[in-house]
Amino acid sequence: MVASRSFSALMLATTLTAFSGTGAALAAHPLPQVGNAQITAVAHPYAAPEEAPQAVENAFAAARKTNRKVLIDFGANWCPDCRVLAGVLSHPAIAPWVQENFVVVSVNVDHFNKNMDIARKYGVTVKAIPVALIVTPEGKVLNADTTLELGNARTMSAQAVVDKLAEWSKRS
Repeated sequence: MVASRSFSALMLATTLTAFSGTGAALAAHPLPQVGNAQITAVAHPYAAPEEAPQAVENAFAAARKTNRKVLIDFGANWCPDCRVLAGVLSHPAIAPWVQENFVVVSVNVDHFNKNMDIARKYGVTVKAIPVALIVTPEGKVLNADTTLELGNARTMSAQAVVDKLAEWSKRS
């Protein structure tokens, strides 16, 4: 039994090393390999809309202190894809990697009538959700061309979400 656990741990370490990404920044933080992980949608991942401006400000302050990028997640609690995306980001196998690489801030857009000014600040018009932005601590959006690619989170694997975030994060 102990030999079996040791072998399993070795295989997991080997797999994580083999798939750790190509960028120097991501090499220090191996990508989680989650395979067919079961993802549970989060019931209410978004705080009240009026809390978003301060939350975004706090996220950028933390990002500047820790040299991480900001992942701004525009969505709403009624949106199934938004709730699934929140479930992926909080999954136990994924959350540590997310926390090492990003300061995550969820922005409640309600029914596309709240916090649109925050999206416009980053050059985005929110017409569908979720919209995920990867932003440098200085405010540069790294994935302006692909903001809706996580919009069908319900049909994506958790690994596809992680891979997409890693791809965007490597941009400069």
